[in-house]
Amino acid sequence: MATPEIRTPTWINYWGWGSGDMLGAGAQAVITGWLAYFFITFCGLSPVETGLILGLPRLLEAITCPLIGYISDNLRHTWIGRKIGRRKIFLILTIPLLPSFALIFVTGQTFAYYLTTFVFFEFLYTMFLIPWETLAAEMTKDYSKKAKFAGARMLVAQSSAILASYLPTLIISHFGGKDSPGTFLIMAAIFGVLFSLVVLLVVLLTWERPYTEAEKQIQPEPMDWTRAAMIPVNMFRDLFSTLRIKAFRQHLSLYLGGYISQDIFNTAFPLFVATVMMGATLVISQLMTTMYLAQLVSVMIAINVVIRTGPTAAYRMAISFVGAALLLFLAFYLIRPAGFAEGLAALDGDTFAAFVPTSSAFNPMVAFWLFVPIILAGLGRGTLNFVPWSVYNYLPDVDEAVTGQRREGIFAGVMTFVRKIAQSGAIVVTTSLIGLGGYVSADKAHPGAAIVQPPEAIRAVVLVMVGGPILVMLWGLVVSWSFRLNARTHEVLLHEVERLRAGETQAESPESKAIVENLTGWKFERLWGRG
Repeated sequence: MATPEIRTPTWINYWGWGSGDMLGAGAQAVITGWLAYFFITFCGLSPVETGLILGLPRLLEAITCPLIGYISDNLRHTWIGRKIGRRKIFLILTIPLLPSFALIFVTGQTFAYYLTTFVFFEFLYTMFLIPWETLAAEMTKDYSKKAKFAGARMLVAQSSAILASYLPTLIISHFGGKDSPGTFLIMAAIFGVLFSLVVLLVVLLTWERPYTEAEKQIQPEPMDWTRAAMIPVNMFRDLFSTLRIKAFRQHLSLYLGGYISQDIFNTAFPLFVATVMMGATLVISQLMTTMYLAQLVSVMIAINVVIRTGPTAAYRMAISFVGAALLLFLAFYLIRPAGFAEGLAALDGDTFAAFVPTSSAFNPMVAFWLFVPIILAGLGRGTLNFVPWSVYNYLPDVDEAVTGQRREGIFAGVMTFVRKIAQSGAIVVTTSLIGLGGYVSADKAHPGAAIVQPPEAIRAVVLVMVGGPILVMLWGLVVSWSFRLNARTHEVLLHEVERLRAGETQAESPESKAIVENLTGWKFERLWGRG
């Protein structure tokens, strides 16, 4: 089989592909950072109703995520796959529909309205995300180049999260209304337009894996309805087959340990600020902006750490930072520092004034409790975001050693599927526990009106925000000690894959055999589809 001409990605391709995480991470920053707060504070929905709206669509995606990945993989030898692209056809379809994001942030609607609009946007999000995620793995096989793709993605992700957190501050400063639901509608409209623009950039600045000469000779296949009827069966067969790859199972544990901890924190943190720190939307916005700025710095550091030492050292360091931040938040709740509430009120919404010695609101104690924990959280979270997606780009190579196939789409589908299911559970459990703790939602007739929460409700918010992330991060931490995929082992793996492709059945050396068997979880003799 002839090798196709290899294109070398340049900086414009790294950033063109990475810009897609303006939608990938930007939408999630708005949804996990603001949507629960918006529904409870401005729409009068209960925490349980809010959890159902945020959680139920993820359960529906148990079908759509792997289905899109499977269909995308299998469009390669169809007319659409050859003329438009098996990945890009999905991206193109989402472009005109993404501004519908703003419809979610219209107040005064029913539970059914919010559920319907959120389900529709989540479907569009999945249509984009899964094909887009495969493209970096298709554009290069080189370890360092894949790390650069992951780095560009994460830098865009953190930048979009900064925008999502700071836009309310900008909108409030220009249009007024410190606790107005209109702030969030304007923000969502801005993001909806940006989403369409970045997807267009991805379409223009990326490419799919080129066809070999042998593949070019394969004739596009006509529609076969019998095969179409078997898609669900084949899809779930392929889905579960990915779990037979040892490195992928370990990777999912690292991924979920880092991301579920953030889902819980993101859902509970705005309520923590509002009830424990007594801050409003403006304070929440500025603290989240600080956190995402710290995440951006963290990603830039993590890119170099992962390339030089591998992902696990960075992952463990990140967990220690986030853990320290959570313990400081817990300490704040237990200590209730004297004079904090008065010092925060003196800032009049400008939390950064606490740092300025010439300001009448200068207060080092307030500045410490506002910013030290959230900066520590950001430094850890940025790396927790980066590590799993830097690793993902190498997993199709591990799978190829086992199956002899390239299945980027199904891996992206499985990752998104597992992520959505886990995120659904995390949000539903988080909001349900807060609701069971007695949290009181806003009056629908007076959205945004301040409500004094009972002590047990505040305690529930703190326990969920601190205890939940620590538990799931510990799970990821334990798995990280046995994870062996890094630059050196990946190079050995690629070398052995080339030998398997050439017809070899034995490893080149005992060391390379041990490395490949450790990554795949299979005996060498059973690789390349022989198992």
